[in-house]
Amino acid sequence: MIKTLIADDEPLITTGIRTVLESAGDIEVVAVARDGREAVQAARRHQVDVALLDISMPVMDGLAAAAELAGPRVVLLTAFGDEDNVRRAVRRGVSGFVLKTCTPDELIRAVRAAHAGQAYLSPAVARQVLDMAAPGDERGRDAARRLAALTPREADILALVAQGLSNAEVARRVHMTEASVKTYVSRILAKLNCTNRVQAALLLRDAPFLR
Repeated sequence: MIKTLIADDEPLITTGIRTVLESAGDIEVVAVARDGREAVQAARRHQVDVALLDISMPVMDGLAAAAELAGPRVVLLTAFGDEDNVRRAVRRGVSGFVLKTCTPDELIRAVRAAHAGQAYLSPAVARQVLDMAAPGDERGRDAARRLAALTPREADILALVAQGLSNAEVARRVHMTEASVKTYVSRILAKLNCTNRVQAALLLRDAPFLR
């Protein structure tokens, strides 16, 4: 079972999320919290695998709480249009972002992906990340140099990952097994010196030939 923590200051949202996650069969909600400080304490007490944190909470927000959680994977709940928080979270290497308006299936996929060590980016948030302000020339040159190390196949897979597709979805697109795609993604991240899929997507966005 995937031991999960939910942190949100709105009880109705917490109850709804808990119902969705526990319907999956392989996810157990072992703790809930109303703010970031409670979330950090509960995550440590229950040794959770995945912490699902609302970005906007009293006492300590989701980003600050994520910075204090060294053990569990962190998935952030965010509102569309919150570019500044998304940018901050990308730099901190969180495992995933989902919108509060996401479907139940997407929420479950995000928790499972985080538990498996993958980064999950809601397609809507992926578009938001890739639409961020255009980078400067130096950053663009660095992105182009790093991306040049990829093979054509790796570049194709990265382009799909940057759209917010999961490994299973990429596998269907390129007619490969999910295990093969996972291997490709790990190799791509290593070549690009990126810690997660979100950072790789941003690097692709930085490349001059994509402007």
